[in-house]
Amino acid sequence: QDAIDRKEKRSETFKTAVHGLETDTPALKTEELGRRAPQWVRDNLVTMCMRCKEPFNAITRRRHHCRACGYVVCARCSDYKAELQYDGNRPNRVCQECFIFLTGHTVLEDREGKHKGILEKGAAEVSRRSLLCSSLQLLDKNGKGGTRGWFVIPQDDPLVLYIYAAPQDVRAHTSIPLLGYQVRDMPHSESRHLFQLAQSRQVFTFMADTEELKQRWMKAMARSAAGITCPEEEDEGADP
Repeated sequence: QDAIDRKEKRSETFKTAVHGLETDTPALKTEELGRRAPQWVRDNLVTMCMRCKEPFNAITRRRHHCRACGYVVCARCSDYKAELQYDGNRPNRVCQECFIFLTGHTVLEDREGKHKGILEKGAAEVSRRSLLCSSLQLLDKNGKGGTRGWFVIPQDDPLVLYIYAAPQDVRAHTSIPLLGYQVRDMPHSESRHLFQLAQSRQVFTFMADTEELKQRWMKAMARSAAGITCPEEEDEGADP
């Protein structure tokens, strides 16, 4: 019975985890794992392993693709082989979760049941249920350089801004509580659409790609800073 319960739990997990990794990516149904070739997540959409969350680097932690679900994973998390029906039942490199699901075997490092904090939730998962999400650039203190990332205000945590390095990363690298901040507009040119979050001596300067996107972010952040959380007060639509 325990084995049946674990099998059913994994099945439910995959229904969510393998659902379209991008808005234009067809969903891979649970029963199709191993039977149909997945659409691979592009390498440039992630900066860390989509399973263990460790950052990639060119030498010790390289990118690999699970041949069952299409996730980008590190060598350690894809050090498994499973026969895939769509490839003539030949053994293929798969991630740990797909290995367990496809073979029914257990492994020593079973992360099942581990509670996921919001920082450990994938960007795609959070973005699908967000008030607003898009690429922005967070400038450094002198305003000349900065870090470009994927910024999200989730529906289920609308008073916090979460920052991911890439739109398919499985963990946010930082967050900014928005409550109490002031949103400031800044003079803009054709190439720089700037605005700020300010509270006491703490100031964050952002640059959007367009003036329209900048205005959307200013409005969304101002609402969160004012503590507006009621669903009926939400802006219509969210950036895909």
